[in-house]
Amino acid sequence: MYLNSIFADPERTAKLIDIAKSSLQPMLEGAIMNTIPLTILSFIFGLILAILTALARISNVKVFRMIARVYVSAIRGTPLLVQLFIIFYGLPNIGVTLDPFISAVIGFSLSVGAYASEVIRAAILSIPKGQWEAGYSIGMSYTQTLKRIILPQASKVSLPPLSNTFISLVKDTSLASLVLVTEMFRRAQEIAASNYEFLLVYSEAALLYWVICFFLSVIQGFMEKRLDRYAS
Repeated sequence: MYLNSIFADPERTAKLIDIAKSSLQPMLEGAIMNTIPLTILSFIFGLILAILTALARISNVKVFRMIARVYVSAIRGTPLLVQLFIIFYGLPNIGVTLDPFISAVIGFSLSVGAYASEVIRAAILSIPKGQWEAGYSIGMSYTQTLKRIILPQASKVSLPPLSNTFISLVKDTSLASLVLVTEMFRRAQEIAASNYEFLLVYSEAALLYWVICFFLSVIQGFMEKRLDRYAS
């Protein structure tokens, strides 16, 4: 019925085309100015946190293991949206007020850190113990063995799931619109609220997200092939 009403009315069809054209630029600006930087920054900080958390999980120090376990459990056991609301809307109650973009970076970084830490931990544990023993046998310390032997091999194992985490993060950034970050979906909401063409505008936003994720998937495949080539 919706499509029939569009094609049966040339004026409405022309109006929808104009709306689609005019809404494309603001949403692309939101993607370039906020969605992409938010994704990259959150993933970088989250990956650093993930590596530290994974190392803490396999550490011989019980306190480190306990702290890392509680952190991973708390983040994985609560919704990301609730975490963003606590950071942006809850912290001001104790005198900590953060910029919307900074709040989103913190929230997404904590989420990436928890989920990616399990990927990295599993990748490290998948390396045969003989690799550790080989490093120790030639006089390497724990840190040297980890840095020069274990992590390079673990990176190959963890690349596909970490790439998927990055792609998922692109989509998750749409939640930042609820903490007032003017990213791509926030722009779509503003446009749809002004013209009431929610189906058209949100479908256009979904298409843009799909294009970005498809492009990232192509890059992921290229990186995996390059890594396999060097590994072989």
